[in-house]
Amino acid sequence: MSSERTGGLRGRIAAEAARLMYEEGVKQYFTAKRMAGRRLLGRAGGKNLRYRPQDLPSNGEIRDALLAMAELAEGERRTRRLFAMRVVALRVMRALGPFEPRLIGSVSTGHIRRGSDIDIQVFTDDEDAFERHLAGLGWSFEQERVSIFKFGQIREYVHHHVADVFPVELTVYERRELRFRPRSSTDGQPIQRVKVPALEALLRAEHPEAWAQYEADGTIADLDEILAEEEDDEAPLPGPFDGLLADEPPEAAWPEGAEDEPDEDYDPLPGFEAYSD
Repeated sequence: MSSERTGGLRGRIAAEAARLMYEEGVKQYFTAKRMAGRRLLGRAGGKNLRYRPQDLPSNGEIRDALLAMAELAEGERRTRRLFAMRVVALRVMRALGPFEPRLIGSVSTGHIRRGSDIDIQVFTDDEDAFERHLAGLGWSFEQERVSIFKFGQIREYVHHHVADVFPVELTVYERRELRFRPRSSTDGQPIQRVKVPALEALLRAEHPEAWAQYEADGTIADLDEILAEEEDDEAPLPGPFDGLLADEPPEAAWPEGAEDEPDEDYDPLPGFEAYSD
C-alpha cells in the first residue's frame, strides 16, 4: 500500500482543512474535511477514487495542523490574546456566579486561533431568571435557539451572544446536566469545564507576569494593541498560507445547493464516496 494512501494524502487533507478553517473562515471540522477532500481529489483528477474511513484525518489531526498554522502566523500575539480572552472570561464568569458558569473550548484549553470566541456554559432551571440577570448587568446580547441531537433525542438549547471586548457565547443548560460531561468531537475525551478558581489558577500558572499586573492594577497590558490586531485579523486579506495546497478559488470548493452543515459534534463521514460525481 502506498504512502500516499496511508500517510501523505491524509496529512495533505488535514493541512488543507486547517487552512480552510484558518484563512477562509470555515467553522466546522466536518465541513472543512469535506471541502479539503473535494479540492485535493479534484485537482488530482481522481473523482472515481474511493477512500476508507481510516484514510480521513481525525478532528484532532486537523486541530493540530490548525494550531501549528496559528502559531506560525501569529506567534507571541496569540499568547497575549489568550491571556486577554481568559481575563474577559473570568470577569464574565464572576458576574454570572449564581448560574454555575463553566469555561469550555479553545480559551480553556489554550487552542485559540484567529476568530475564536469565549464559550461559557451556564446552568439554571429558570431561563427567565437568567435573562433578567443579564439585563440587570446591562449587557448587550442576542438570543439564539439551537436544536441538536443529544442523549438520544432532539433537544433545544438557548445561546446568548454577548458583545464584550471579545465575543462571548453563553449556552444555557438545565442544572441536572452538570452531572454529565459530554465528549469532545476533537479527541473523544470528556470536555474540559473550568470553574472560576481553576481559571484563576490557570492564569497564575500560564501567564504569571501579565496576571500579576492584572491583580495589581486591574489592567490588561497592551489591550488596545491586541484589539487592533484582532481587527486586522478580520480583514479579508490573503493569509500567509494562501495557495499552499489549493489552486481553485474558495467559491469552487463547495457546490451550490449542498446539504446544510451539521452540528460540530456530529461527524459521521464514512469516506469520500460522496465526492464521486
